[in-house]
Amino acid sequence: MKWKLNIVVSLAVLGTLLSSAAYAEPKHDKGSNQSSSSTSTSTSTSTSTNDQADGKLKEKKEKKEKKVSGEKETVTSSTYGSHGHKGYKGLQNAYENVKDRPAGAIISKLLEKYNLQLNDTADIGSILADSVIEAENNGDLDIAAEIQTEVIKSDSTNLTVYKKLGALNSKRGKLGVKAYVNGLEPNFEVPPMIKDGNTLVPFRAIAEALQATVTWNPEDNSVTVVKDGVTVKLVIGVRKAFVNGQAVDLEVAGEVYNGSTMVPARFISEALKADVQWEPESQSVVINEVEEQTPDIDASQE
Repeated sequence: MKWKLNIVVSLAVLGTLLSSAAYAEPKHDKGSNQSSSSTSTSTSTSTSTNDQADGKLKEKKEKKEKKVSGEKETVTSSTYGSHGHKGYKGLQNAYENVKDRPAGAIISKLLEKYNLQLNDTADIGSILADSVIEAENNGDLDIAAEIQTEVIKSDSTNLTVYKKLGALNSKRGKLGVKAYVNGLEPNFEVPPMIKDGNTLVPFRAIAEALQATVTWNPEDNSVTVVKDGVTVKLVIGVRKAFVNGQAVDLEVAGEVYNGSTMVPARFISEALKADVQWEPESQSVVINEVEEQTPDIDASQE
């Protein structure tokens, strides 16, 4: 009987142990999953926080770099405008035009100094500005004027660039009225001049620079220019001109001076639909063709 009692007790104890193990096992797995999930979430949160911190640091660094770049560009912009008439591409072309001449050597030296390449277009304007200053400081006024002339070609509507060239020309002893068409100075047989407060320019040179056709009629001492459907006729010595047959009064009559027909710059330029500005410090007549705006076409109406 005693051994039977021992067997019963042993079986009861074993059953209790197995029951406890079976009950504890799922609880343990559930706890492991929660712990694992918690650890994963914590790791993910930590990684996300680190990524956000790195992102903010990177963004702050980029903003700082942009700010520094912006300050440098502002200095250039105060002299040459934000992007110029033709943008930085025009300034890049300015370098291309002088790279094989002494002016190009100065620009190349500065590009090397600042560890820049020609394709760093955002800095070419600054390099050209510094090149003009360096050449001027070295007494190379002709080279400085050459570089500034190229800058004018790339930014022909900005009057500030003409002021700088005028200051250089003054130091070089090259005084007098200048006229520019689309940033280029035409080859004048007779230089522009001022008469009764009006700037007179050689008619043919200006008209041809604006790609117009010029005809001289010796029978009535008149000159006729035609461009894009506009016909302008002017009689020498008469303070009246005709634009597409309509009479227009002139403040100063056209005249012949040293074999060239001189006409009011503003009249002939505006008659041919060009923009005319006067820069007093350099005494420059600045003429630029006005780009026609193409009207937007609504695709829904096509």
